[in-house]
Amino acid sequence: MKIAYNLKSSNERRNNQLKPEKTLPFGQLRTDHMFLMDYNDGEWGNARIVPYSNFSISPGATVLHYAQSIFEGAKAFMHEDGEIYTFRLDKNAKRLNKSAGVLCMPEIPEDIQIKAVHALIDTDRLWFPVQQGASLYIRPFVFGTQDSLGVFPSSFYTFAVVLSPSGPYYPQGFTSPIKLLITKKFHRAVPGGTGHVKASGNYAASLQAGEYAYKNGANQVLYLDHTNTYIDEAGSMNHFHITRNDNVVIPEFTDTVLRSITSESVIELQKRLQLDIVQKRIKVDDFISEIKNGGIKEAGGFGTAAVVSAVGEYLLEDGGKLTVGNGEVGEITKYIYDLYTGIQTGKYEAPEGWLQKVERNI
Repeated sequence: MKIAYNLKSSNERRNNQLKPEKTLPFGQLRTDHMFLMDYNDGEWGNARIVPYSNFSISPGATVLHYAQSIFEGAKAFMHEDGEIYTFRLDKNAKRLNKSAGVLCMPEIPEDIQIKAVHALIDTDRLWFPVQQGASLYIRPFVFGTQDSLGVFPSSFYTFAVVLSPSGPYYPQGFTSPIKLLITKKFHRAVPGGTGHVKASGNYAASLQAGEYAYKNGANQVLYLDHTNTYIDEAGSMNHFHITRNDNVVIPEFTDTVLRSITSESVIELQKRLQLDIVQKRIKVDDFISEIKNGGIKEAGGFGTAAVVSAVGEYLLEDGGKLTVGNGEVGEITKYIYDLYTGIQTGKYEAPEGWLQKVERNI
């Protein structure tokens, strides 16, 4: 794949936004450029890096009417050697293609996805935020552009990548546990649907539940399956809990649960963590009982954006509250967080293939 470059940088804009004395918000800033590639006549082409700007698409584009859109979320980190490394980007490329298949969209070869991301990071590497806990958040996405009001897959698509210099997902940071609302009022996904892929429409459908959680004093909803029997996942991350025997329990991946790359990575690290990590279906009633009797001593979420988030309290719709352990970040949760983020940032040795250096070609 040959990439065409149309570059325009603004040092003043970068210096005004990347202020080291102020913690960056998550996902709000953009670098100077974006990567674009088009799907026409059955193939991907016209790969290019251009100034970050608005799209021009038809009012009848399928993405606007039928949400034929998918996306991914990945991160890049600067190591002590001053170089930038992407983290498990191959996993994101595979998952994007899985999402594409479910939404009847054309796949993009994994090597092309990775080359696109690395070329864009190389172009805008001066935008990397040099402050504690910061990263370069990577957002690849694909959307249908065919001008048609008929309900069928688009024949034309755009693949885009944008970058966001970001601080922690939760402004309070890792040391302040979040609250989740356990509710039967909303459901994230149903069997046979798109809950196991990163379809944009899934997230639009979650907004009402998110607002409901905020109004009730929680950060997010903890979703249950469509029968209100089993735990599925939280709004932006997989769920986990830790038993009094130090077992880490993650809900089983089903077609209503997104297969988190963070969860998969933690599972792959279990020998190094010296922890027993199991996946199984978890009845919400059993979960609540185990918190009450002390059988569950820590809980939290795994996800690319938030990485590892501790949950200190669960709110119930009847007004009840369940405190996990002492309500603080637990020792095992912190241990997982420290190893995982240490691998990402180069503090600890990474498993083979997990980190890829962004080469300097510009």
